[in-house]
Amino acid sequence: MRKVCLITGGARGIGRETARLAAAAGWDVAINFRERSDAAEAVAADVGAVGRKAIAVRGDVAKESDVIAMFEAAERALGPIMSLVNSAGVSTNTRVDAIEAHDLERMFAVNVIGLLLCCREAAKRMSTRHGGKGGSIVNVSSMAATIGGRPGASAYAASKGAVDVFTMGFAKEVAAEGIRVNVVRPGVTDTDMIEHMRRGPRRAAIEATIPMQRYGNPTEVAHAIVWLLSDQASYVTGAHVNVGGGGFHVGAPLAE
Repeated sequence: MRKVCLITGGARGIGRETARLAAAAGWDVAINFRERSDAAEAVAADVGAVGRKAIAVRGDVAKESDVIAMFEAAERALGPIMSLVNSAGVSTNTRVDAIEAHDLERMFAVNVIGLLLCCREAAKRMSTRHGGKGGSIVNVSSMAATIGGRPGASAYAASKGAVDVFTMGFAKEVAAEGIRVNVVRPGVTDTDMIEHMRRGPRRAAIEATIPMQRYGNPTEVAHAIVWLLSDQASYVTGAHVNVGGGGFHVGAPLAE
């Protein structure tokens, strides 16, 4: 049977590298994107270059109708979905006393509600209770959930804390139905999501708070995700896997 993986936010950053590594490991890949069609098609071409099938699927995970349509399109093109990676996410860089309600609503709609909707659709298809053959799900959280975030990221950390807690409960609900559900928590990872932290003195200050003294790269996170999807992790569910360079130095100042 062909292995099919759906990756939300698959056109950039961690999602993009996960698609590439999953293809190299033998998966056909559905690459979800919201706006970056050219980038998604480029990832699909990379998947095709290693002999796997791919489809780029437009959809906003914050919209229930888009989520349903995304799953249906992926299944029509590739076959039954056997794994899901919830990599789509948005962040804020705003103190709580300056944050706008619409920014909060959008962030929680994508990071929490959208992720839950995708898990719902996956469970309907994978669960042996519903006639499925099992599967694996990896939710991309953040080390921010463990420390409350850096300055300006407390609301983002809250959204990822919700992902962590949901994953533990969801994993227990479906463990006897053939579905494994795990979390990967990246630390500061060098993607365009952290453009404001990628260069200059701020980068050096933040790297000084990381035990390994550097940012992670998306491929390092993707390797952990693909391992959790694989049969090598067949007895791993409800786990929180930190890919954060050792976390955070106790007593180190938070970089402004």
